[in-house]
Amino acid sequence: MRPRLLTLAAILAAALLPAAPSHASGASALAPPNISLENVKAHLSQLQSIATANGGNRAHGRPGYLASANYVKGRLDAAGFTTTLQSFSYNGATGYNVIADWPGGDPNDVLMVGAHLDSVTAGPGINDNGSGSAAILETALEVSRQGLAPAKHLRFAWWGAEELGLRGSSSYVTNLSTTERSKIKGYLNFDMVGSPNPGYFVYDGDNSDGVGSGPGPAGSAQLERVLQDYFTSIGVPTRGTDFDGRSDYGPFISRGIPAGGTFTGAEGVKTSAQASLWGGTAGQAFDACYHRSCDTTSNVNDTALDRNADAIAYAVWTLATATPPVAVWSDDFETDKGWTVVPGTATTGTWERGDPEATSSSGAKQLGTTVSGTNDLVTGRLAGSSAGDYDVDGGTTSIQSPPITLPAGSLSLSLSWYLAHGSNATSADFFRVRIVGGTTATVVQQLGAASNRDGAWSTATADISAFAGQTVRVVIEAGDESTASLVEAGVDDVRITR
Repeated sequence: MRPRLLTLAAILAAALLPAAPSHASGASALAPPNISLENVKAHLSQLQSIATANGGNRAHGRPGYLASANYVKGRLDAAGFTTTLQSFSYNGATGYNVIADWPGGDPNDVLMVGAHLDSVTAGPGINDNGSGSAAILETALEVSRQGLAPAKHLRFAWWGAEELGLRGSSSYVTNLSTTERSKIKGYLNFDMVGSPNPGYFVYDGDNSDGVGSGPGPAGSAQLERVLQDYFTSIGVPTRGTDFDGRSDYGPFISRGIPAGGTFTGAEGVKTSAQASLWGGTAGQAFDACYHRSCDTTSNVNDTALDRNADAIAYAVWTLATATPPVAVWSDDFETDKGWTVVPGTATTGTWERGDPEATSSSGAKQLGTTVSGTNDLVTGRLAGSSAGDYDVDGGTTSIQSPPITLPAGSLSLSLSWYLAHGSNATSADFFRVRIVGGTTATVVQQLGAASNRDGAWSTATADISAFAGQTVRVVIEAGDESTASLVEAGVDDVRITR
């Protein structure tokens, strides 16, 4: 993992993706394997030996890195993968990515799994990031042993020069054509998964933590949920970690590709609350040997490494063998699909489709950026001279979709949304999504509170199978229902799948 520099300034808008990664049903998913810890550690021993024989490191432009890449490529070649040693140049030296494709699967629906293979010059980089590299290598080899025939096309990647600013992954993503990039429907990143004083972090795809850079592109929430499901199944609690730009998911999310992954901690210090949650030692770094010569095979927690390797396999098997969801209806609001405003009591800030203008008041309130494209649904898209000019005032505003005829079967609604308000808001203020058919159900709701809430895109999903076979409307509401307060809201990328 590269040192903390600047966080990602923003997630770039992306075209509405086809079917997002989703849970497999019990009938369609194959049982994920248990990944051998012994085998993963054997790969780490090989990487340690390579570093020892090549000046103590496996850094970009050094012989230890190319030897590491050749080791990984050799194992994959023998296992039946189609592999490429992809070169790039940085800082006067040639770097390499190892790209490995497993035959079969839908070539237009690619699931990628990646980890950086390079170390810093100071040490052999066994936790950072031999651990992630070894874990995904053994997962790939298990794909071969089991002769997995996934619905998705599986592609594994080992990145070079991550420690110098995500150089290898950036080169890969930048040099893909727009068509080839659009085929990648999900990227899972594993960087430092065996820290000696470990935490169990999962990248916060839906921004439920409300920290930092916001949610990942549409589909990231599903990737997060699959990994959370694994840790829940073994009784290990997880916590979110922000897409802060420190690892190789960065170039993917900047191009609108959904991303996820796990992380056991770097130079950050474990708190008392985290030690109570996971064990280990409070007041010490998750990895005291981060970017140091002591990051050797002795600098790995076997339990964390084993759990994360199994989580990787769980995610690969669950996502790759799942039958992709079928889009029933969607709207990214780039064209008018017939949403209509329902007469309400609000005097300003009524819902409209358009290109929103940013406003701020003690932080971002109306967001000027959308999740995809140019337009979204927004409560009063103009900025005015202050955030209070076009915010929701005087009551409730509602907008409803055109009629949507739903098929039989399991159905899911997903959308990106935000609610922002000032500290003068109350619990009477709200953002709400309802499904109106033969009956009415509220499927998303966020109430206001007497505290400042900045605008930040989040992803919500809801099971709407109870409405299968009906013709329904999606109704989106926002309200300033108490004394006048600052309330702004937005919605983008509404999708119904089965």
